[in-house]
Formats: sequence, C-alpha cells, structure tokens
Amino acid sequence: MRVSRRRFVQASALAVASSLAPLVPLPGVAAASEAEARHGLSLFGDLKYGPDFAHFDYVSPDAPKGGLFHMATVSTFSTLNPFTLKGVAAAGTGLPFESLLDGAADEPDSAYGLIAAGVVPAPDRRRMRFLLRPEARWHDGTPITAADVAFSFEILTTEGDPVYATQLAGVEGVETTGTHEVAFAFADPDNRKLPLIVGAMPIVSEAYFRERAFGETTMEPPLGSGPYRIGKVDAGRSISFERVADYWGAALPANVGRHNFGTILIDYYRDRTVMVEALKAGEFDFHEEFTSKVWATGYDIAAVEEGWLVRDVLEDNTPSGVQAFFVNTRLPKFRDRRVRQALAYAFDFEWLNKNQFYGLYDRMASYFENSELAARGLPSAAELALLEPYRGAVPEEVFTTPFVPPATDGSGNNRRNLRAARALLQEAGWVTREGALVHGESGEAMTIEFLYFEPTFERIYAAFSRSLERLGIAVTLRLVDGAQYEERMKSHDFEITTNRFVFSLSPGAELNAFFGSHRRSARLAEHRRHQGPGGRFPDRGRRRRPRPAGPARRRPRARPGAALGPLHDPAVVQGGAPPRLLEQVRPARAEAPLRPRRRRHLVGRSGEGRGAQGLARWHGLTGGRRARPGARRDDGPGATPLMPDPGTR
Repeated sequence: MRVSRRRFVQASALAVASSLAPLVPLPGVAAASEAEARHGLSLFGDLKYGPDFAHFDYVSPDAPKGGLFHMATVSTFSTLNPFTLKGVAAAGTGLPFESLLDGAADEPDSAYGLIAAGVVPAPDRRRMRFLLRPEARWHDGTPITAADVAFSFEILTTEGDPVYATQLAGVEGVETTGTHEVAFAFADPDNRKLPLIVGAMPIVSEAYFRERAFGETTMEPPLGSGPYRIGKVDAGRSISFERVADYWGAALPANVGRHNFGTILIDYYRDRTVMVEALKAGEFDFHEEFTSKVWATGYDIAAVEEGWLVRDVLEDNTPSGVQAFFVNTRLPKFRDRRVRQALAYAFDFEWLNKNQFYGLYDRMASYFENSELAARGLPSAAELALLEPYRGAVPEEVFTTPFVPPATDGSGNNRRNLRAARALLQEAGWVTREGALVHGESGEAMTIEFLYFEPTFERIYAAFSRSLERLGIAVTLRLVDGAQYEERMKSHDFEITTNRFVFSLSPGAELNAFFGSHRRSARLAEHRRHQGPGGRFPDRGRRRRPRPAGPARRRPRARPGAALGPLHDPAVVQGGAPPRLLEQVRPARAEAPLRPRRRRHLVGRSGEGRGAQGLARWHGLTGGRRARPGARRDDGPGATPLMPDPGTR
C-alpha cells in the first residue's frame, strides 16, 4: 500500500469487527501460527474475498504492462519525504511505500494482507500479531523485518507528521516476537479501528533511516518497497515514478491486475489556467476540473465536438466531503462563536451560485453530506442519550435547533442576513464607529485577511468581501505561492482560508485529528467528571511503549489544538456541485510506436451535496478502480492520492 500523510488520515476509517474472516492456513506463515492466522479484517463480518481469492473482481488480471501515464498539478515541491511537516512533499511520494494491509475498492472497511501474510488477534482484542511475508523485500533486495515495522511505528509517532501520533495514540506498545512477527498492544479493546489503522501505517526501512535524519527535507529518493520507485526529479517542476520490474509483491492477489503503467509522470504548473490549456493541447493525460466556470465555459472546443474530448457525468454515492471557509480560532477576535456566526450570515451563497457558479452547486449542511450519516432535524432519542453528558459544554442549540445554513433569495439583496450578522456582532461586543467595526472595549478594528494560493478564488472572496465591508470589516485578499501557503498553514499564520475534507462512512479515531483539541478535550473531561459516575470513563493505566535500540529521540511537545493545525470550527460551508473529471487516455507507448491520435475523456460525478472537487487518481486506469474525488471509505488503504486537493471554485 502506498501511503501519504493525507491518505493515512483517510485510511484510518477502516475498522476491525468482532466477527472476522474465517481461520485459514496461509502460505508464508510459520506452521505454529497457521491455525490462528486470518487473511484479512473487516468491519462488517466476513470478508468478500476468501483466503484463496486470485484477484479483486474489478481488475483485469491480464491487463498489459507498460506505457506512460502523464498527470499535472499546480504549485511546487521541496522534498521527497512525505512523512513530516517540513517542506512541501512532491505529489505521489507515498507510492514507493507499502503497509502491512491493503484494501479492496469494491468492499467497504476491509483490508487484506500485503507485507503481512496474516493477522492474529487476541481473544480480548488487546493485542494483534502481524505475520510478515518472508519474501517481502526493499528495493535494494534486503528483507522487510519485524524490526522495520517496530521502527516505523516509533519514528513516525515521534518525528513524523503529528497525525501519526494522533492516530496511533491508542497503541500501548509494539514488540518484535520474531524476525517476521510483530505484535501491537492496544489500550482500549473497544477501539475496533485501531488494528486497521496500524495495518495502514507506512513501513520504512530502519537500516536506511538510521543513517539519515528522518524529520528533514530531502531530494534523495528514499528507499521503498512498493511497485514503484522514484525516477527522474526536476525539483519543483516534475517527478516521475518507475514501475519496479522485480517487485516482490506483484503476484499477490491484492496486486494482480494493478500497477500497470510503466511510468507515472507528474508535471507542476504555477498557474491553473495554463495547466488547463496544456490539457487541451494534449500535454498530459488526466485532469479533474475543480472550477465551475472552467467546466461550464472552458471546454467548448473542437476536440469535444469531434469526440476526442468526451464529457460525461458519473453518479457518485460516496460521501461528498465538506468545502468551507475555515477560521483560525487561535486568534482572539474569532474565539467568540457569535462572530463566526455573523460571518456565515454575511456569505451570500445563493447569489454566488446563480451568478458565478453557473447553478452547479448545492449547499452543504453536514460534514457527511451525501451519506446516511448527515444529520437532519433534531437529535433522535439515541443521539440525545449520547449528547446529554455534554449538556452545558456544547451550545444549547445542539439540543433545540436543527442546523440550516443561512440562505438568501439569490437577488443580491442580503440586508436581512446582514442585520442578523450585525446583531450578533453587537452581542459579541463589536460596534460601528465612523463606518468601521471596532471592539467596544479595546477599540481594536475588525480586519480579515483571506489567504489563498490560486487566483481563481478571488471572485469568491471579492463577493464575500463586499458583504463584510458593509458591516464595517476591513478585508484583505492575500495571494501567495503554494509553498508559502503551506508553510503559513503549518505555522498557523492565517486568519481565514478555504479547504476541503472528506470523511468516511465509519468515522472514529480519525475525527480526533480533524476536530480534536488537547485543551477542549481536557475541558470536556473535566465537565464529565462533574456529571457523576454515569458520565465517567474508567481510568486505564498506560504502559511505556518500548523503544527500539539506537539514539534517544525526544517526542515533540504537543500544542493545544494542533492535531490538524489551525483548521478548527468552519464558519461558512460553501456546498458543492457535481465535480468534473477530465480524463485523457493515451495508448501505451510501448504498444503504439506510431502514436495514433489520442482520445481524451472528460467525466464527472454527481450526488447529493457534491461539489466540483476531488483528486485525480492513477488507480482509475491501472487497476480497474474508478477515479474518485478524495479518499473514500470504499477506496481501501491502497488508494493513494497523487495530487493535493486545491478545493472547489
């Protein structure tokens, strides 16, 4: 499995069930463990694919190998290390790395053995053993061992991106019980996701990283074990990945019919408009359109009329994710939720959809839009039972008022909502003096800076700014390059920006990474302690995690609310339209030396609350997987996003 930082968060939506796959003997596993080992884990009981399956149903096992798949993205990159916060990692740099388990695209919340041939859960679910394949190899020919797995856990949780420590916080310890056997101990046996979160963890070479600084940026291609290795790199401009001819796992059932392209090439553009024109000129093979204006007006060209560029919309019933303005609540002026509510009232989505989005969008009202998890109406009796221990610590309207985003008639006359926004600001202590909004006590002027890295956002921010200026708020639009944007986000140096996240249909521990805050968790825990025995969780002791031999490493200090950086409390949800996927298919060069005229294919997907958003994925052409926006619940952990998600415009 190829895992990036982002994919690791989304892959953690997998879970292990109390009813797992049947007990079966597995090849490559010691005889003493064969009777216990299971070939996979599933949230919903029995796995779709049995222990003797040959390949996934959606792949073509006889698919030809070779050719070039050419992609493009916007921004730049400064490192080939995808596991830390330092620098901007190149797209696709998680491809060379495998994990213990891999998932199926046609089966929700399941995983099958990859580096691990089998798994052995303890009866009390407090421990899980992974039995590694002796044939698993790094690209330099050395074997992957249990020591590599233990080292990966330690180094990722101490020196890697904080998301790894957050997701793996429930692991009490890791122990190598043999050269090809490693065991993980879990603090809470009821956390059924944790074994599959561990299974989705990228495995790195201990021998390689003992001699290199893991947490630093680098342009040296790291040692991997997957079906691709990093090829040519032109720093900040392009990166290629070459298929490994002697890949050790090519014949595994989870890999048959996949990883077919000989080379994957990703070009970087500084401007999205230039990139789209390059697509029209046939400079690359695959593109997903994020901009409603370009989708509506930018492809009225001869190639579409002649059928070489085919437009299509595919229905997509997976969760659409959330697209929103995100407010930095670390700043004192935004901490009062009434201020954030006022901003929501000032945003005229209906006018924007009518006049700038070509009517392509639907307004979102949930983080889980287009799924049965989207909240509608007031909490049910069962939901109230879960919420009651937190009454007084969460807003009272959670119990009394269904959430509905502020709406207008789309005429541009937003005076009613602006009056509501002004009233909220006055309640929060902000008053108008000489046409400017200032705090009544401190005299601080209310100013807002929108941070973004693509000019296509300006038309949205400009319309929003006009409403905010009517409230007396001074607005600045700050356009920066992609590298500066990412660095400012990592250091929490922003006020308001836009972003998009996709959640799974089995949410759990990964929600701590998106919404968690050490400070807020401590406050809620204190609140629950005052609720009496019914509101308490049993205290559990935590054993020290054994550390591998080697130089001592200091765990970085956790900052309050820093699990996902500053992206807390979205104030305004934009909603979404059917995302438009542009796919240009090129014949494999090895099989088509004369290179006939290439046929390009544009597709999109529609669904409730869905927006013009998502990622281009090479899986859609290499293994029969459909290309899907974002990482999905049913993508399985093998669906590695190659591109950063720029959001919807």
